[in-house]
Amino acid sequence: MKSKKRSVIYWGSTVFVALLMGFAGVLFLFRLDGSMKVIQHLGYPGYFAPLLGLARLMGAAAILLPVPKTLREWAYAGLTFDVVVVIVSILSSGFPAPAIVQPVIVLMAVQGSYHCWRKRRADADADADADDSGPRTA
Repeated sequence: MKSKKRSVIYWGSTVFVALLMGFAGVLFLFRLDGSMKVIQHLGYPGYFAPLLGLARLMGAAAILLPVPKTLREWAYAGLTFDVVVVIVSILSSGFPAPAIVQPVIVLMAVQGSYHCWRKRRADADADADADDSGPRTA
C-alpha cells in the first residue's frame, strides 16, 4: 500500500476511534444516564463506569499524542480488549445480536489504525536505516 494511502487510512481510523472512545469515555467517567443504563443492563456495578471512562480517555489520548512506542502498543491492546469485552458482554446479556454491529466496526477501526501505525513506523525505521547506511567519513 502506498504511503499516502496508508496515512489517510491511519489518520481516518485513528481519529474515528479516538472520537468514539473519547466520547464514550466522557459519558462513562461522569456517569451520565445513558451510560449508566448500559452498565446496569450489562450487569456491571456502577463504580465500573468511571474506571472504563478514564481508561477509554487515556487510550484515545495515547493513540493521538506523540507517546513512546510501548505506551502506544499498550493503548491499542487496551482498546482492543475493551471492544472485545463489549462484544462478549452484549451477546451474553440479552441485547439483540445486531447490537454488536457498532462495536465490531469500532474493533475493525482499532485494528486498522494499529496495522497502519505499525506499517508507517516500519517504513520510517527503514528510511532511517537507509539514511544511516551511506558511506561514512571521518
